Amino acid sequence: MIKNEKIKAAEVELTGMNGEHIGVVPTAEALAMARKLKVDLVCTSLYSSPPPCRLVSAGTVKEERQQARKKGQPGKLKEIRLTPNIEDHDYDTKKNQAEKLLRSGHSVSLVVRIQGKEGAQAKALLEELTQDLKETGTKKTGIQLSGKKATVQVDPK
Repeated sequence: MIKNEKIKAAEVELTGMNGEHIGVVPTAEALAMARKLKVDLVCTSLYSSPPPCRLVSAGTVKEERQQARKKGQPGKLKEIRLTPNIEDHDYDTKKNQAEKLLRSGHSVSLVVRIQGKEGAQAKALLEELTQDLKETGTKKTGIQLSGKKATVQVDPK
């Protein structure tokens, strides 16, 4: 985003503070108007001639940048590890962690470590956990038993 004196075009297509269309004006005049109103002149695109610019308060520009950055970042895949013989309190803690991650937009991979003949227990645990997380997320994959672990991925709603 280019603002104020960094705009090199001779004239700009100006939009006011409340979204009203002012029209094509010389850049110097647009800068003078911005200084008079104590706001910034922000160029939204350099690909057209004259470039579209708007008058924006200083805090709004920073806030819009942060919003654009947040929207541009997809949620990450977070892993939560469990064991088949989990206590009730620990189960609740892991469930709350998963809910918190799903609410913040991240996908969650639930992994249960298996030793010996604990495969059926691990599958039952993951089915129960995905049922409990139905409100905040949806299953992306089925329960996968492979080697020494059982996994399932849950995406946010």
